[in-house]
Amino acid sequence: MVVSSIGVDVTALTALAEFPDTTPRGIAGVIARLVNTGELAGGERLPTVRDLASELGVSPATVSQAWQALARAGLIESRGRAGSFVRRATPTWLAPRMRGMAAPNDPVRLDLSRGTPDPLLLPALGPALSRVSARAETGSYQAEPVIPALAAVLADSWPSRAESIMVVDGALDAISRTLEQVVRFGDRVVVEHPGFPPFLDLLDVLGAEAVPVTLDEQGMLPEALARALQRRPVAVLLQPRAQNPTGASMSTERAADLARVIRSATDVDDLVVIEDDHSGLISTEGDVTLGTSLPDRVVHVRSFAKSHGPDLRIAALGGPRDLIDRIVARRMLGPGWTSRMLQTILLDLLTDGTAIDAVAEARRAYYTRQRALGDALRARGVPVVHADGINLWVPVLSERSALVQLAAAGIRVAAGTPFLAAGEAAVGANGSRSRAAGEFVRVTVGVLRDGTDEVADALATAARHLAAGGY
Repeated sequence: MVVSSIGVDVTALTALAEFPDTTPRGIAGVIARLVNTGELAGGERLPTVRDLASELGVSPATVSQAWQALARAGLIESRGRAGSFVRRATPTWLAPRMRGMAAPNDPVRLDLSRGTPDPLLLPALGPALSRVSARAETGSYQAEPVIPALAAVLADSWPSRAESIMVVDGALDAISRTLEQVVRFGDRVVVEHPGFPPFLDLLDVLGAEAVPVTLDEQGMLPEALARALQRRPVAVLLQPRAQNPTGASMSTERAADLARVIRSATDVDDLVVIEDDHSGLISTEGDVTLGTSLPDRVVHVRSFAKSHGPDLRIAALGGPRDLIDRIVARRMLGPGWTSRMLQTILLDLLTDGTAIDAVAEARRAYYTRQRALGDALRARGVPVVHADGINLWVPVLSERSALVQLAAAGIRVAAGTPFLAAGEAAVGANGSRSRAAGEFVRVTVGVLRDGTDEVADALATAARHLAAGGY
């Protein structure tokens, strides 16, 4: 690559890559391939719209549309009069796979990439905030970490008997603290394939090896889990409902089958099952846990981010007393406890009739949106499976092509690659070691309030498109 003192030379750019298709989509495709392969590095300034248009013999508006599509896909960024630049990597304070999930802050017509709930469907915090000031107490540094009234509400709603329940700062905090008590360097942990990228980042930090296991519409396959347990893992990490990214939810029969597989396995006497019920109260499927069959092995995590608001930063985890006590003890040497003011707000939201009705309405709305887009895609020949929660896992011929095609339509979705255990082969039901078939993108259906047919048309077109040049 020949780079001038002010950026990529337009002549060098056109010498490096041919532009057989000079439509906005074709131009965007070539630039996307160069960025994806590293031939255009982060931070390099691109030719001006006018210079490239002149070189290609097209109008400046054509190149401008291509630049806009690339910006919406997160590949380039505009710095006003300074020009357009290849986007640098996201901040290093994000773990590697979390960087892969991070969406750019560029404005987009419709952002379906972030995996967050619809803010319009969250219960109003105002009434709870107005009441908490009269009841909140600072307490003591040595007081119980969970306020008694909240502990009672959580215990009454828990899917199985838990010896101890505590409150932490979100589901990922709960998962992280449990793994730190269970996993040592070099240990193996069974994970879902595809699964939630931060789980894999956590295992990397702990020096653990991920053993990915394939899924179907009800989650982890019992036969595949049985094969994975032969590798003597110390933990199984799964999502019982609204699995991220696939939307799969376990039935009680599947949970019993998985528990039976674990009970019959050899050399895994100390195995711990960690369940992340991140979408519990907005899931349309019934409450389910392996803890009914394995009460001494299961740590169940319930998050209230999707139902009551991500910024509350509250999740509860329950399980065997000795393990929960170790987590509490270690946490007392750090944050100590989750703010009792926040706990009181959550307690109010879990017991106030208006807030309860708001969460029930959100659950109905998410179900309607999920079903509407899924049905529309299946009607257009895209084989998506029925899903629970707010996300939909959409098969595509080319992930990168789909991202750019959708960006050109003003729609942003999440790339599927971060959800796969990179370099790892998943354990299948027959013991085969194979990666996920095909490529995917994740679509956050939960924020799709209207325009379902238009989005389905764009997704179906992008799913079937495979650009020349392999970007």
